[in-house]
Formats: sequence, structure tokens, C-alpha cells
Amino acid sequence: MFDTNQETLVYPTYPDLAGKRVVITGGGSGIGAELVTAFAGQGARVWFLDIADEESRALAASLGGAAHAPRYLGCDLTDLAALQAAFKDIEDEAGAVDILLNNAANDERHEIEDVTPAYWDDRMAVNLRQKFFCAQAVIPGMKRQGRGVILNFGSISWHLASSQLDLYMTAKAGIEGMTRGMARDLGKFGIRANTVVPGAVRTPRQQALWHTPEEEARILAGQCIPARVEMQDVAALALFLASSSGRRCSGREYFVDAGWYGA
Repeated sequence: MFDTNQETLVYPTYPDLAGKRVVITGGGSGIGAELVTAFAGQGARVWFLDIADEESRALAASLGGAAHAPRYLGCDLTDLAALQAAFKDIEDEAGAVDILLNNAANDERHEIEDVTPAYWDDRMAVNLRQKFFCAQAVIPGMKRQGRGVILNFGSISWHLASSQLDLYMTAKAGIEGMTRGMARDLGKFGIRANTVVPGAVRTPRQQALWHTPEEEARILAGQCIPARVEMQDVAALALFLASSSGRRCSGREYFVDAGWYGA
């Protein structure tokens, strides 16, 4: 029988990530906070953008002993002027961004009948539009360098046709198409683009709002591996794809879902 009580994941070390300029959106909590922790642990220079001020400041303080202490920038990514100003500040301070992790999202539930045009626009701004404009902000610097990595974070939800998530799934499906287009357009400049597709990840938010014991049992029954996907599993995949070990990976979706979808 498979042992679900496994040891804590220890990240491999990717020497080429040391000193790289990394921007992580939605980095103040959940998967984003683990991404910040993982890349800081590689010696990367990390900036993370979020609107969760208290959590973000606490995270930055907790990682103050890293080789390069992560920098928190408060930014509402749906405000495109603020988004562009944040990326300009980063580039003015440190130079071109090497790696962008487009993680920020919000899986707010809704009923189809309740969706208004304003709510539609808001959900697309939160879950899709900002990812494009974050990428647009870093691409000129990546082109000048002749290299760069863009990781857009998708979701298993639309592959499984989850309920009460129509707009979230619409945005997440769009992310995969956007990534493929970016990979094709930018590959000739040495820029790679991929989509990371997490499964049902055990985050504090999901545990508090959705992952009841009954829902956890349903998730485990659907997966090939009967163990929960942890935030560290997602970060481990992101580290690989961002490093030179993933240098020939582009234009693809990489699932970390314990075999829930497609098997």
C-alpha cells in the first residue's frame, strides 16, 4: 500500500537560478508564497507583487536571512498603470527581469445567472488580463538579454469541468492559449513560455473554504496517486522549468495533479 505519510519535499539546487531576477505575482500567500520561498532559497533575487499587505510583509520578514531578501511591492494587478509602474521600478533598480511567474488569481465561486458584464470584466481582469500585461512588461528586457522564462499558472479546474467556476475556468483555459502564442512568438528571442497546471493543491485558502473531508475524499479517489498535492510540489516543478534544466521546454502545459486529469 502506498505510504501517504511521506517526508517533507527537499528542493533540488539549481545553481543557474542564483542571482536571477525573478518576479512573482500573488506572492504573499498560498502557492505564491511557496514560490517566493523556493526561489529565494535558490539565491535568486525575488520581487513579489500582491494586495495582501499583512501577509506579504510577514513573508518578506520571515525570509530576511536569504542570500537576497525578497522584496514585497504592494500592487493591484488589475490597475494596469500601477502594474506597469511596479515593473518599471524593478527594472530601474535591478535591470531586466529574467523569470516571471504569473501566479496571481482568485477562484471566486458564482452562478451563471448572477454574472453581470461588470463581474465578467472584473474576473477576466483578475485571472487573465493582468497575466498578459505582466508578460508584456518584461518582454522588452528579456529580448535585450536574449533570454527569459515566463511561467503562467493555469488550473486543472477547466480540464475537469468544475462547478460554479465558469469565469475562472474561461480565464484559465485562455491562459493556456496565451502561453502557446507567447512561446511561438518569443522563442526566436531565447524566451521560453510554459503553463504550470496545479491540481487540487492543499493551501490554507482551499482548506478553509472548499476542501472539506468529503471533498478531500473525492479528490483522492480521482487521483492516480492517493496523496494530496502540496504547495511544494508546484514550486518544485516551477524551479525546474525556470532553470536551465528546462531549457528545451516551451509552449506546453505541465500538470502537477497526482494524475487526476487524463489518466
